[in-house]
Amino acid sequence: MTTIQFPDNIKWGAATASYQIEGAASEGGRKPSIWDVFSHTPGKVRRGDHGDEACDSYHRYKEDVQYLKELGVDMYRFSIAWPRVIPNGTGELNPEGVQYYRNLINELIENDIEPMITLYHWDLPQALQEKGGWESRETIDAFEAYAKAMFEEFGDVVSKWITINEPWCASFLSNYLGIHAPGKTSLQAGVDVSHHLLVAHGRAVKVFRDVVPNGEIGYAPNVGWMEPYTDRQEDIDACKRAMMWQKEWFMDPVFKGSYPEELVQLFKKEGADLKLVDGDLELISQPIEFMGINYYTGSLGRYKEGEGLFEAEEIPLDNRRTDIGWPIYADGFYRVLKDLNETYGDVPIYITENGACYNHEEKDGEVNDKERIDYLKQHLASISRVVEAGVPIKGYLVWSLLDNFEWAFGYEMRFGIIHVNFRTFERTPKDSFYWYKQTITNGWFEV
Repeated sequence: MTTIQFPDNIKWGAATASYQIEGAASEGGRKPSIWDVFSHTPGKVRRGDHGDEACDSYHRYKEDVQYLKELGVDMYRFSIAWPRVIPNGTGELNPEGVQYYRNLINELIENDIEPMITLYHWDLPQALQEKGGWESRETIDAFEAYAKAMFEEFGDVVSKWITINEPWCASFLSNYLGIHAPGKTSLQAGVDVSHHLLVAHGRAVKVFRDVVPNGEIGYAPNVGWMEPYTDRQEDIDACKRAMMWQKEWFMDPVFKGSYPEELVQLFKKEGADLKLVDGDLELISQPIEFMGINYYTGSLGRYKEGEGLFEAEEIPLDNRRTDIGWPIYADGFYRVLKDLNETYGDVPIYITENGACYNHEEKDGEVNDKERIDYLKQHLASISRVVEAGVPIKGYLVWSLLDNFEWAFGYEMRFGIIHVNFRTFERTPKDSFYWYKQTITNGWFEV
């Protein structure tokens, strides 16, 4: 047996998102988000599932915090639902919505769990979408006001904040590929939204400095890794282009103050222009305290003419897949974290999401999810490797605490370390919950 050891200063945690777990979609003054509208549109989500009830965490947050306490985590990452606290996207705060999050935060702190708040995990108020959504720069103004209000409400007790979760998903997956809300299929919309999200990030960071001067703020892009199939330059270039879409497009502006010119020209060739306004890049590239990284999968890749925008063909390493169909590539986790460190310097990193979909059901009060444990072992081993290589990993937050509404996949796909019965909302910790608890307690595990 080999022992995989972690430094004492790494923080352990778990993560969730508001629309995926809260439910109570029309309670407490909350108004619809783009995901309420999208999920209730026939054909958009598997089986017609929606987040009206989700995991009912709105009513069961105290129970969920007790599971976090039993797990032994240092941190809990959750998101605020913008339409719960400012139902129309702009205007007055909704006292009931604010009180819900105040109660949750207080419950966490009373149980010695540090809150990490995500401001935007995709549930844009529908009222703003009807005015143009993230394609409109007015939504940047609305986000700045929303962020400022949340910093003022909770910044005295919450020090760690994330502005935007997975901007690639919120822009290109949602507005170019049409898979997520609002379901548009325009490359220009994808480019516009991607830029406006980053400007909104920058505006929020600027406000944060004034309101929470001693706090820490970052954002949480999602990344994968595509390893060239051969050492041929065409394969190397194809993989670089494909990864650039998630990585450099959303990181160069933040850490270098510029967009990758290769993608700017590629998008322009396809009829989509990057529309910069004076001062945008200066805003986007303000210093931040940390980078959140969400990683799930990767593959080999090679050049193939006509294969999508980037002419990069994905070639899985082997037949191993999680139940959502994503290849398992733990070495890609190590490679992408090393690459980020080498490209952008010693920016502190929190792994804000990492986990696996396995759809095991509860039987006699137990859920045997050995496959998820194996996945976590492989990926945590990659974390250990990069820590030893000098990459400043500050924390690891597993996705997810609970089985939940998995966006366009509905309730068919389960990522949680706690099983949720979506009829009764009964929670059952899985074997992976207890394995993760032991790893947190020990600071090591054996392989």
